[in-house]
Amino acid sequence: MPLAGGIVCADWLFFSHYTDFLPFFASVFHHLPFEVSTDWYYPALLLFLCLLFFSGLLIVSLLFRYSRFHELQGILISLIFFGLGFLVTNHSLHCTDFPFSGVEQTYKAVIVRNPELKERSIMCRSVVTGEFKANSLNGSSRKSVFLLYFPKDSVSLGLRRGDQLLVHTRLVPPTNNGNPDEFDYVRYLIRRGGSGTAYVAAGHWSVLRHEPLHTMQQRALGCRESMERLYRDLGFSGNRLAVLSALTVGDKDELSDEIRETYSISGASHVLALSGLHVGLLYALFLFFVRPLWKRHSFFKPLSLLLLIVALWAFALFTGLSPSVVRSVIMFSLLAVSCLQSGRQLSLNTLALTALLMLIYNPLWLFDVGFQLSFSAVASILLIQPKLYHLVAVKQRFLRYIWGLATLSVAAQVGTAPLTIFYFSRFPVHFLLTGLWLIPLVTLILYSAVLMLLLTPFPLLQHPFAQVVNLLIDSQNHLLYGVSRLPFASINALSLDAFEVFLLYLFLLLLFRGFAKRTFRSVCCFLLCLLILVSYDVALDFKTAPRRSIVFYNCRNCPAIHCLTGANRSWLVCADTVPDVSRMSRMLSRHWNRMQLSKPEVIAGVGDYSASMLSVHHQLLTYGNKTICLLNSNCWRTSASSRPLSIDYLYVSKGYTGRLTDLKSVFLIHAVVLDSSLSAYRTRKLEAECLRLDIPYTVLTESGALSIDV
Repeated sequence: MPLAGGIVCADWLFFSHYTDFLPFFASVFHHLPFEVSTDWYYPALLLFLCLLFFSGLLIVSLLFRYSRFHELQGILISLIFFGLGFLVTNHSLHCTDFPFSGVEQTYKAVIVRNPELKERSIMCRSVVTGEFKANSLNGSSRKSVFLLYFPKDSVSLGLRRGDQLLVHTRLVPPTNNGNPDEFDYVRYLIRRGGSGTAYVAAGHWSVLRHEPLHTMQQRALGCRESMERLYRDLGFSGNRLAVLSALTVGDKDELSDEIRETYSISGASHVLALSGLHVGLLYALFLFFVRPLWKRHSFFKPLSLLLLIVALWAFALFTGLSPSVVRSVIMFSLLAVSCLQSGRQLSLNTLALTALLMLIYNPLWLFDVGFQLSFSAVASILLIQPKLYHLVAVKQRFLRYIWGLATLSVAAQVGTAPLTIFYFSRFPVHFLLTGLWLIPLVTLILYSAVLMLLLTPFPLLQHPFAQVVNLLIDSQNHLLYGVSRLPFASINALSLDAFEVFLLYLFLLLLFRGFAKRTFRSVCCFLLCLLILVSYDVALDFKTAPRRSIVFYNCRNCPAIHCLTGANRSWLVCADTVPDVSRMSRMLSRHWNRMQLSKPEVIAGVGDYSASMLSVHHQLLTYGNKTICLLNSNCWRTSASSRPLSIDYLYVSKGYTGRLTDLKSVFLIHAVVLDSSLSAYRTRKLEAECLRLDIPYTVLTESGALSIDV
């Protein structure tokens, strides 16, 4: 917990721009009689602080041998791990720093992941290794990771992992859209080691050569690609191939939106994320084969467990060494080692040691959704499932198995529910029905896939057996589709913030402690936490309640104006004839859920509409005491009026190619809003014109969403 506290503190300070300790460390190290590389500032300071803390701990241990000073030792140890988490995290985050020039330059880059097809481009995760200046390459010791976007054409479709490129582009740091409660893309990219993004236009890049990458991570990805090619050769395709790849090698790129939605509504999304369940099933399979070796001869036990651990890490290698698989393999490797001693092998200590090792290696894994869900689920199972299981004594063996599955599903769902609502705004109602048969079916599919791979030397047997695996996957998909179509399959539009999630987990822990201890103090702590949770929720509902206002969002493909009432009703007045409303809904669903808004009523700005508080006529929106012109065409350029119409806001979006001075005879403009659908060139021209005419203006791509009370 102290290590996690240091990680969270460093992350918060970094993204709040309150800290940049590197210049301070540099000034300290520059006074030393010998030169220290900047890459060693953080490790050197970390080593110094650790030595200082351990020296203090040793002095305390030598001077005070009484039990009442054990608390002081615990505080010193906690401070060591807090400082360790803080410094390692700060160092990891600052590794993404890059000297952005703001102009187009030529860089050398290496594609380190397979290109991903996007809607209108191809994204390549690449490492920038140097910059060309004066016809010479200036290499850099720090390898910065960038997401390079190429136009989708026949040439860029030939890009592959390992290609070394020359690109002429402008590298930019990651930015958010500035909409309320939106996905924080900046944190997401930096926490995964990315420094920024860039768009590389056609003809502004070339492939120097292709060299296979020989890092452990790249070799692992190569193994995963070989497995997927084998699946295709065996006749797997479509949703069958996508689900099998997700279950066995952790590749979810091929999953369609339909199959993702089906698994999400039915409460089976965790199955598609290769993690503890899958590694646990393989652990049980390997243990089944090696256990007989030490049952007869006990001296074979260490060697058998070593073979089991090697098999688990070989599986992790074939899945591309993804973080979810690595953390599961670490946990089960520790579980295998604990088999050397008697007693309960899997415990909270095993779970905590796994988290400790992973976070020391990469502290930013703490913010990974899969990491949080996995550890919360396992911790909940360890704490809650045994007590639920012993509530009812079931004598019949089959019913006892069903009862065990039911208590396992309930315990896991209790532990992950706050995070599921926080990240996905959804709670699956029929999770218990899904869990009763899903785990046996996934076990059967996984073991059948292992047997199918073992039959690779015998193609005459392997191909017919692949049809059996196909049938099992089809059965799973159809059953989950049926569950997702049941009445009240999921509760949607739920909303929690980070502090509510913390309070909910604290509430669950105090509730568990209250049932375990049953003391007056435990009950008081539980009731106090419940009171704080309810009070905070009420205050948050009051703060986020919708008010009568007009909002301009920064959504590139959907120029629209959101008109909110004081209740849950609202209108979305679109300036485009074919607006991408679904994209805007995805971007803002979390914000709308927080305000408990119903689905907005979509109105085309080119038509006429009238309601009790709102009217749209000839691209003029009147709502409350505000009048807005939705300018998305040149229809007003040739118009003239002896008495210009006073408008509060001129909302300019893609489609208008004229100047603002062309509208002076028609409108008396008080303010201008420039939509993100405008090109950068058009935005700069209109900005300059607003400055010349002394008209206040807002650029949504720079300021983010604009809200106006009416």
